[in-house]
Amino acid sequence: MRKTLGWLLSLVVLIGTMGAAGATAHAATAAGPAAATDIKDQILGIPGMSLIEEKPYPGYRFFVLNYEQPVDHRQPWKGTFKQRMTLLHKDTTRPTVFFTSGYNVNTNPRRSEPTTIVDGNQISLEYRFFTPSRPDPANWANLDIWQAASDQHRIFTALKKIYTKNWLATGGSKGGMTATYYERYYPRDMDGVVAYVAPNDVVNKEDSAYDRFFTKVGTKECRDKLNNVQREALIRRAPLEAKYTAAAAENGWTFNTVGSLDKAFEAVVLDYTWAFWQYSLLADCAAVPTAATASDQEIWDTVDTISGFSAYADQGLETYTPYYYQAGTQLGSPDIKQPHLKGLSRYGYQPPRNFVPRDIPMTFQPGVMADVDNWVRNNAHQMLFVYGQNDPWGSEPFHLGYGVRDSYVMTAPGANHGANVAKLLDGEKTLATAKILQWAGVAPAANTFGTAKTAPLAAPDAQLDRHDLERAQQLRP
Repeated sequence: MRKTLGWLLSLVVLIGTMGAAGATAHAATAAGPAAATDIKDQILGIPGMSLIEEKPYPGYRFFVLNYEQPVDHRQPWKGTFKQRMTLLHKDTTRPTVFFTSGYNVNTNPRRSEPTTIVDGNQISLEYRFFTPSRPDPANWANLDIWQAASDQHRIFTALKKIYTKNWLATGGSKGGMTATYYERYYPRDMDGVVAYVAPNDVVNKEDSAYDRFFTKVGTKECRDKLNNVQREALIRRAPLEAKYTAAAAENGWTFNTVGSLDKAFEAVVLDYTWAFWQYSLLADCAAVPTAATASDQEIWDTVDTISGFSAYADQGLETYTPYYYQAGTQLGSPDIKQPHLKGLSRYGYQPPRNFVPRDIPMTFQPGVMADVDNWVRNNAHQMLFVYGQNDPWGSEPFHLGYGVRDSYVMTAPGANHGANVAKLLDGEKTLATAKILQWAGVAPAANTFGTAKTAPLAAPDAQLDRHDLERAQQLRP
């Protein structure tokens, strides 16, 4: 919370009664490292919290947990579901980072960049409706950004009693969007927000920014090379779809949701250029084959590697049904023109409705993103947005108006969808790191001369700090 406590809780030692013993135990819990109660017992003492497993990791305690949440925060008496989360515990005297991916939670120990910078604890939350964190039966009307923000608020409220120091919200891509929406609805919870590569599709039907991006990104040579592969894939539709049919039979892929193998094939091909810039760098263009001289197998291999032919099969879509539902009801989705495919494309960029089973109703709510955008422009306080120069999802970023306080938008040159503070130019990297430390309420480390040094406080850890950019085999953030 953005306030400094002007007082400290004093510990009163009372002797002789059971009530006095209880008061002392409560005070010890608040005392952090001096607490007599094990951190696992403190966490599991929260009503609705249960342990899935504890995994050992040097220097930390790591727990995979379930937390009982209302299916509908507006009507909490109408049932609950178990929402999966993890806790990377360092010390209750350290700040805490609330991380969201916007998708499933990773059940292995990991640190987000802000957690490394502040050397803190990390709560990681699975987004509602991603299995197994899905109500049964699932009323999809309860999957919206306010309900998800309320999930976070309820967890924060419960854990703040144990982790009393400053809190930061963070996440990348859809997780960055999630952190931003949480701040919009519960602006008094967090002491700062670090949102990475968060798209901001304010007007769903206005996507010209994406079209402009694809005329300028990288070099003309690379753009032409990618466009030619797309064209060649559609020109060779018949032999490539024969390969697709064989691959589907071998892997058990079906195409009931999207409607046909032909629609799935074209969706994969049309994602090719976008997916390249989302996950690759300009230097990777050298590995893209020259379309005119490439064999059918080479065209198949490059499209499969970059876009993924499993993406729009039922088996590839199933995990991401909650994302496509949100894209088609609140978040919006891009629809780029790709004029180089004129006369070859049968379906164009297909809408999210094509990727969600038809028995799930969807109605788009056009004012939701505009509300968030307006709030950020006028009310952002201690928020940092980081984008990658060559990431298509950054074509429609968040913007800051004149009324914001201590908030920033920064862009990492040449970076893709894996942009972070470490990839910023030195001046912005220093400022961003200093702000994250300041918002977390921790002092920067001192260098050998005793002066402040704006660098991550935690020692590097190759396993914990592994940030493999998960390749999404669909067009999604």
